[in-house]
Amino acid sequence: MKNSCKFPFELRTLTEDEGGGFMVSFPDFNECIADGDTVEEAIAEGQQALAAVIAALGEKGFPVPKPGSYGAFSGKFVQRLPKSLHARLQSRARLEGVSINTLAITYITEGLTRKAS
Repeated sequence: MKNSCKFPFELRTLTEDEGGGFMVSFPDFNECIADGDTVEEAIAEGQQALAAVIAALGEKGFPVPKPGSYGAFSGKFVQRLPKSLHARLQSRARLEGVSINTLAITYITEGLTRKAS
């Protein structure tokens, strides 16, 4: 379990509809999650789950991602937009003097930051 301690994790409160408590997930491992009634319990359960995932990958000869690599995420996704929204984004990007990708990343980051607050 020592190796699993260096991997970043995310902690969130579960709603009553989700059963309450806390959930831990690991960005480097898409499907490795655990929960607990307390923060400490969720983290302990998460570390055990992660250790099991790392052991299973090793047994099967699969590579273990490096901590902070975000696993299988490439940093690329494709999104279809209505033509009118695409035109508005392109116009705004031109006005700001940036690429449409830079503008979209800025808007997504602002939205995620606002939502997390």
